[in-house]
Amino acid sequence: MDPLLGVPIALPPPGRGTLTRALQDQLRAAIVDGRLRPGTPLPSTRALAAACRIARNTVIAAYDRLLGEGYLVARRGAGTAVAAVVPTARPPRAARPGAGARL
Repeated sequence: MDPLLGVPIALPPPGRGTLTRALQDQLRAAIVDGRLRPGTPLPSTRALAAACRIARNTVIAAYDRLLGEGYLVARRGAGTAVAAVVPTARPPRAARPGAGARL
């Protein structure tokens, strides 16, 4: 269990998949499952990177993707938190039927 988040974070060993994707997927799952509730502040990217022993850019990329998907909100001076209204879970774009097909 990560003491900063209160939820377990299990990242793959180096060279066994992307750390960004693993962190993003685990944070998204914790939000969707309700383990991270709306309004819950997330640790700073520096603090989470140090706790997970990964590069800060990895955490920044995961946070940015979750911001873009609507799972997180960021306010200048207030940090990053779980969004008040969380989107429904959906499979990644490549896994959806017809993904990649253009009209």
